[in-house]
Amino acid sequence: MNAILALEDGMIFKGRSFGAEGERSGELVFNTSMSGYQEIITDPSYKGQIVAMTYPLIGNYGINAEDVESCKPFIEGFVVKEYSKIASNWRSQKSLAVYLKENNIVGIEGVDTRRLTLHIRQKGAMKAVLSTVDLDEKSLIRKAQDSPGLVGRDLVKEVICSKPYIWNQKGKFKVVAIDCGIKLNMLRILERKDCQVVVVPATLSSVEILKMKPDGLLLSNGPGDPAALPYIVNTVKELLDKFPIFGICLGHQMLGQALGGKTYKLKFGHHGANQPVKDIKTGKVSITVQNHGFCVDMNSLNKKDIELTHVNLNDNTLEGLRHKKLPIFSVQFHPESSSGPHDAEYLFDEFIKMIQKSKVKKSNDKCQNSKRKINSKSK
Repeated sequence: MNAILALEDGMIFKGRSFGAEGERSGELVFNTSMSGYQEIITDPSYKGQIVAMTYPLIGNYGINAEDVESCKPFIEGFVVKEYSKIASNWRSQKSLAVYLKENNIVGIEGVDTRRLTLHIRQKGAMKAVLSTVDLDEKSLIRKAQDSPGLVGRDLVKEVICSKPYIWNQKGKFKVVAIDCGIKLNMLRILERKDCQVVVVPATLSSVEILKMKPDGLLLSNGPGDPAALPYIVNTVKELLDKFPIFGICLGHQMLGQALGGKTYKLKFGHHGANQPVKDIKTGKVSITVQNHGFCVDMNSLNKKDIELTHVNLNDNTLEGLRHKKLPIFSVQFHPESSSGPHDAEYLFDEFIKMIQKSKVKKSNDKCQNSKRKINSKSK
């Protein structure tokens, strides 16, 4: 079946449909990963976006039940140069086309993805429509122009859990993970690090979170415009001095805003598993997984309280921050990888060390308070 991808600036790409039939709109972005298409498709951060893969052959190792990053795919559409009908992998349980069809995701192959990527790099990410039912080019361009885009939209509420749930009951440290569209590998890593993990929706109040008495707080990734999420920012503000906090991707943007910073939209965003990030303090460069179209403005942060920790070597945008007094830090990239390099997984260990240090401090403070009470009574 024929399919058409129409961009809001009038650019048209024709191809063949695979997956579901229908029509979807969204912001068109490109991802430079060579593998990991299943993790990309199931990343909730892609809600509201049509994803084009720059690697030319997609689908060759099929789909399995273990590599998903959420309960279902959230992308609006999938664009590839060549779809492989043959899936050759011992873990494969179904083809990519079947998976897309089961989840009502429209896919298109036969697109010149190199030309498409170069166009977005030059013009910037833009609104688009992918259709198998309307093949009128002018009609699709108008639909793309009239679609909502991402700026100003709260998409978090469309991808989060409806109520708190326990991911892992056993562990030395209790971590509450605020679900803004969380990737499951974050939870898997925390479980491996001997953490009890409770996942709560981003709409939950700080009062309810405090009742859970966590040792640490994880702020997850998620979709949409970070400036459209004041309710999450306010919750984070109310928890800043309560326990160690680790923010990832959208969580980094929420933390940046809670600390007084502002966010802005990138020209075409960072989407891929090969983004070089420099640790400013050590000079070490890590290759990271990234998926974001917005960024924290480093010039909007108070440098007296906030230390900038990481920078993207491709465009010098902010990739990490740390509070100078409180046990709080965040990164714009994805240290949980899935799929991609594991260079940055050490950041979860830093989070655990912060929790350990915080627990020791609280224990010492409690002991000192008890001694003061005893001394006061003896007098």
